Amino acid sequence: MKWWKQIWYKQRPEIYLEKDRHLTPSLNLWDLLGLGIGMVVGTAIFTLPGIVAARHAGPAVSISFLLGALGAGLAALIYAENASVLPFAGSAFSWVSILFGELAGWLCGWALLAEYFISVSFVASGWSAYMQGFLASFNIYLPKSITSGIDLHGHFGVDIFTIAVIIGTSALLTMGLKKASRVENTLVILKVVVIIIFIAVGLTAIHPANYVPFIPQHRIGTDFGGWQGVLAGTSQLFLVYVGFDAIASSTAETVNPQKTMPRGILGTLILGTVLFVAVSLVLTGMFKYSIYSGNAEPAAFALRKTHHFFVANLLSLVAILGMISGLIGMLVASSRLIYSFSRDGFLPARLKKLDSNGTPRVALWGVTIAAAILGGVLPFDFLSNLVSAGTLIAFIVVSLAMYQLRKREGKDLPAPKFKVPGYPILPALSAIVSAIIFWKLNIGAKFLMLGWLALGLIIYFTYGIHHVNKELEIKGHE
Repeated sequence: MKWWKQIWYKQRPEIYLEKDRHLTPSLNLWDLLGLGIGMVVGTAIFTLPGIVAARHAGPAVSISFLLGALGAGLAALIYAENASVLPFAGSAFSWVSILFGELAGWLCGWALLAEYFISVSFVASGWSAYMQGFLASFNIYLPKSITSGIDLHGHFGVDIFTIAVIIGTSALLTMGLKKASRVENTLVILKVVVIIIFIAVGLTAIHPANYVPFIPQHRIGTDFGGWQGVLAGTSQLFLVYVGFDAIASSTAETVNPQKTMPRGILGTLILGTVLFVAVSLVLTGMFKYSIYSGNAEPAAFALRKTHHFFVANLLSLVAILGMISGLIGMLVASSRLIYSFSRDGFLPARLKKLDSNGTPRVALWGVTIAAAILGGVLPFDFLSNLVSAGTLIAFIVVSLAMYQLRKREGKDLPAPKFKVPGYPILPALSAIVSAIIFWKLNIGAKFLMLGWLALGLIIYFTYGIHHVNKELEIKGHE
């Protein structure tokens, strides 16, 4: 097969079914909701509302969350139909490989990999901030050289908390996905209960004057205030919605995925959005938004400042435990994506091997090491911008791929159990909204994502294109 034909080669769905037959379907709707809520309602709900309010949107951070939910909701509908028709591991990577071709699928998957493993680093970094805040409440302080990475003031160090929690969570996942999902579900329930307690307690300390003006005046030359600030806030916090697309990576391990996966995706988005908006309104009502500047644990901080020390420490403790649920979901998603790359020959075959628990162990530990290094040295807010870039690229490509999917449904592809309403307008709208949010990312995040995609092209043309070709020849077709 000539290379210019190969890059447009569209993988056959039956080949993916054959390749994924060793994965055991064990996840039900509650498991998917646990994974999704565990990722969506993770580090970000305890950290980003205060940071984004102080830096960009003021009390209107709740509008930023709603706009993010709108963009993610459009993409969620499209993900739900894709998962219904194409129930394979790898989510967007596999779908785009079938609908657009080999190279487009690889680049979409490569962008998703950045989203997933940087998310692991981001969540672990937030976990570290809460752990340090919790220890500080007991006057326990560790040296900065081992509790923080690189910062803008020339400090160089390593965050041992971030590294430790990533390694520990990966060790849990080696016990098998079903066992890990039980831990996940327990942590999610605990976390949601404490969030509700925070909302109830915080409502008693709200001062309506803190909401005025709800949308602060725009500061010329900055991304603070006005609708510019609201949109800038949306671009930074968009990472909170990666949970629903991450659970799609486990489609091949889901029972009755044609029905279960759409329900899990949409349920995750709805529940997560309600909790985020509620927490944002309470947090910005308790204190003037500017007080949260540079604070990676604003919810616990607000409770301590209003003398609710027991609830603050309870929230910090549950945040410390609950954030592990986000790590579980992202490590599952990233290891399954690398498994899918290896399954198709883009990466070495060793990465697709499963252990006795059905876990792609080599892929899992590869992600673990990379995420631990990244999270151990890069600052929290820098990581948050990088996550959103990969997510938005995947949303744009999958939205456009919807037009190819509809042409083939009921023909060489199964008829969907769930269909996106408003076709053909909604997929175009989804792509446009995601593109606008991507444009509002800071310039550093966009350039780093461009460099990441360039690295993906190098890997494809120096390794992937040759080994994928061999994979196709083994299957006896072009």
